[in-house]
Amino acid sequence: MKILVCISHVPDTTSKINFTENDSKFDTNGVQYVINPFDEFSLTRAMWFKEKQGATVTVVNVGTIATEPTLRKALAIGADNAIRVNTEATDGFAVAKELAEVVKNGGYDLVLAGRESIDYNGEMVPGMLAALLDFNFVNACIGLEIDGETATISREIDGGKEVLSSSLPLVIAGQKGLVEEKDLRIPNMRGIMMARKKPLTIVEPINSSPATAIVSFEKQAAKSACKIVDAANVEELISLLHNEAKVI
Repeated sequence: MKILVCISHVPDTTSKINFTENDSKFDTNGVQYVINPFDEFSLTRAMWFKEKQGATVTVVNVGTIATEPTLRKALAIGADNAIRVNTEATDGFAVAKELAEVVKNGGYDLVLAGRESIDYNGEMVPGMLAALLDFNFVNACIGLEIDGETATISREIDGGKEVLSSSLPLVIAGQKGLVEEKDLRIPNMRGIMMARKKPLTIVEPINSSPATAIVSFEKQAAKSACKIVDAANVEELISLLHNEAKVI
């Protein structure tokens, strides 16, 4: 089984976020980047299939040379090889079209991605990718087993979970629950050294045109100061909740 894992290169959640050029461009200065956490769940599940069923695992990213350290980390975790589509990731549709070309050329049975990236939270690329490929697609996946050409998938739904069966090829959008957090892997020194020797192939883009453009960014409003009300002063509390918080 050939597995392709889509990897997003995203800012660490502890990074301080700023914008430049009249709030129209993300400021990358001083920002540390990591594997998108949702993609990391999918990569860890792919590693299970590699170890238990002999699958080969390729990771792919649409991005500039700046994303290669993130791909190397995925290789250090255990992926067999990596592909970087040599273009800046613009909007979700353009990224999906580039990834679809990689899938078509690679003959993959299973494509794993995170449900969304934690920077733009678009939650669109996996579904678009499946549509472009005419593959079956399951979103919000929290469980995946493969037996021959058949996949058994658990997905999160409102108030519970749903169990589905699907044939391969298949696109999965994974999330927390696909593997346990304790099973996520940290590259060790041996993995880091081996990653340097693993192939990282750079492919040129098909130059798909973005369908959207960023106009501006806006930070969330700062939290207002907390007011402490004496437990005995019920009337003041009710007044504040009604007139200031406007929740009653």
